[in-house]
Amino acid sequence: MAVGKEILDTLHSLVDQEITLMHICGTHEAAIARAGLRSVLPSNLKIVMGPGCPVCITPQGEIDAALDLVEKGCIVATYGDLLRVPGSKGSLESSGGDVRVVQGVHKAVEIARNEPGRDVVFISVGFETTAPTVAAAILANPPENFSILSCHRLVPPAMAWLLEQGEASLQGFILPGHVCTVMGYEEYERFPVPQVVAGFEPEDILLGLVMAVQQIREGVHRVDNAYPRAVSREGNVKAKRLMYEVFEPFDVEWRGFPVIPKSGLRLKPEFAGYDAQEKYGIEIRHVDKHSACICDKVLRGVARPSDCRLFGKVCTPRTPVGPCMVSHEGACKIWHLYESKRA
Repeated sequence: MAVGKEILDTLHSLVDQEITLMHICGTHEAAIARAGLRSVLPSNLKIVMGPGCPVCITPQGEIDAALDLVEKGCIVATYGDLLRVPGSKGSLESSGGDVRVVQGVHKAVEIARNEPGRDVVFISVGFETTAPTVAAAILANPPENFSILSCHRLVPPAMAWLLEQGEASLQGFILPGHVCTVMGYEEYERFPVPQVVAGFEPEDILLGLVMAVQQIREGVHRVDNAYPRAVSREGNVKAKRLMYEVFEPFDVEWRGFPVIPKSGLRLKPEFAGYDAQEKYGIEIRHVDKHSACICDKVLRGVARPSDCRLFGKVCTPRTPVGPCMVSHEGACKIWHLYESKRA
């Protein structure tokens, strides 16, 4: 803790202007909230959350597509976080279909092998952290009754969109440690703002903030690595090769965002036999927002969960209105667990 106090003192001595930094990682938000870091930061240093929860940025049209697969009689395998995310016709949990929670794609493949008479679809969500494991499963020739609904997203295109819009007035980013463990940080070097890769202990996050603030004070921009025990510039080369052997980038909508160019991952044509959209003729449609939920603004860093008039009242972890109150990486659920108790 002495190390953390020393880093915190350094941070207070450095911050002499209004600074807004964004992190793009649900685990960072959980760590910040759990440790109460916002309460000890300099008052003019603001940390906002971005689109760092893969379940939260999955648009309603993709949830509806998963529900369509349930209606077609498929066994739908999914991460538990996705179960209660609302679609237009309810959620996977309330669908009444054969929906099974799995810890990863390998378990979904196992279900398909054990039940050869049933079609099994894995709802494949996640950033670059999970996509390589799905690619490895596809390359291992799973059974013909297995397929995926690819809902993967890439982080850098979303960052590019946020910088182009400028609505959150960002001075820099704390980069996602898990994603960078896989992908490295070479592709982030194109962004003309201070960036730091940070780990997930309180001291890791504080060190990342110090390094970002130092860049701002010096008037420079680069990518600093405050998480060298897990992250290298080039990342996991083998994992990246697997991912791009199976998937290709394409233009896709994010919840709270418009269609972002080259920000999604879809299966390449040679793996179309494992593409649930192709296999079952499923269409992913845009769904207009009709509720008072402000998940879209939270995911863009322009609002806090507590700014929402539904937060903690109509919308709770037991009765979620939006996806940010569902996932354990969702900002609203995290704030409900930690920040609201400090208010």
